[in-house]
Amino acid sequence: MNAIERAADRLRTAQLHHTPCPPIRDLIAATDIESAYAVQRLNETHWTAQGRRPVGRKIALASRMVQQQMGIDQPTHGVLFADMCQPEGADIDCATLIQPKIETEVAVILERPLDHTHHTFADLIGAIAYVVPAFEIVGCRVAGWDVSAADFIADNSAGSQLILGSRPRQLSDFDIVRCKMITERHGETVSSGSGAACLGNPLNALAWLADKLVSIGQPLQAGDIIMTGSLGPMATIAPGDTFNAEIEGLGKITAHFDQG
Repeated sequence: MNAIERAADRLRTAQLHHTPCPPIRDLIAATDIESAYAVQRLNETHWTAQGRRPVGRKIALASRMVQQQMGIDQPTHGVLFADMCQPEGADIDCATLIQPKIETEVAVILERPLDHTHHTFADLIGAIAYVVPAFEIVGCRVAGWDVSAADFIADNSAGSQLILGSRPRQLSDFDIVRCKMITERHGETVSSGSGAACLGNPLNALAWLADKLVSIGQPLQAGDIIMTGSLGPMATIAPGDTFNAEIEGLGKITAHFDQG
C-alpha cells in the first residue's frame, strides 16, 4: 500500500474497532491538504462500496480562530452517510462513539442542486427546501484529538453522527445571522453563540462548500443534508448525558447518551 492507502486503512480500522489510532502525519505531511482529502475520498469510496449511502456534507472549522490554530485559511468538509443520522429522542450508545463531542448547528436540506461555479445568496436561498436545528456528534479517530489540519481532514473532518430536529422551518421564519444559540447539559449551559459565529453567516459556509465541491466535480444535489458548522464551542459527551439546545426562532433539540 502507498501512504494514502495506509493512512486510510489506519483511520478505517480505528472506526471499525471504536479505538483511537495514532495521527497519520507520519504518512502524509501535517499541512498536505490535498493528500488529506485523498485519504478522505478513498475511505468514502470504500464505505460506499460496503453499502453505506452518502446523504450530504458537513462543514467544519468555520471559526477563523480555529482555522488559525490549525494552520489553514478556510473551513474543511466531510461526507455524511445515512447511518450517521439518528432520530431525535433516540438513546445514543456511547460505546459506538470515539472521543465524542457535541456541536449545535443549523442544518440545511436542499431541494435543488448547487452546481454553479460561483453561488450567490439568491442561488442558495432558492435551492434550500428547509432548515432544522441539529446536533453534530463529532468523533475523532486520532488519539487524544492530537490532530494537524491533515489529520483532521483525512479523518472525515471528525464526522461521526448527527441528530436533526423534526420540525422543519423556512429560512424566512428566523434570523439566521442574529439568532442566539444555547446548549445545556442537565440544565447547565455548556455552549452559547449565534448564527454569526459560523463564518459570519451559515449561508457563507454553505456558499464556500457549494463552490468548493463544484471545483472538484462533486456538486451538492437535491436532497442533500448540509451541516453548516457549529454556532458555539464544542462540549464533551459522557455516558448518561442529556443535552438540550435552542436556536432562537428555529427551535429546540434534545439528545441523550446512554451508559454504553
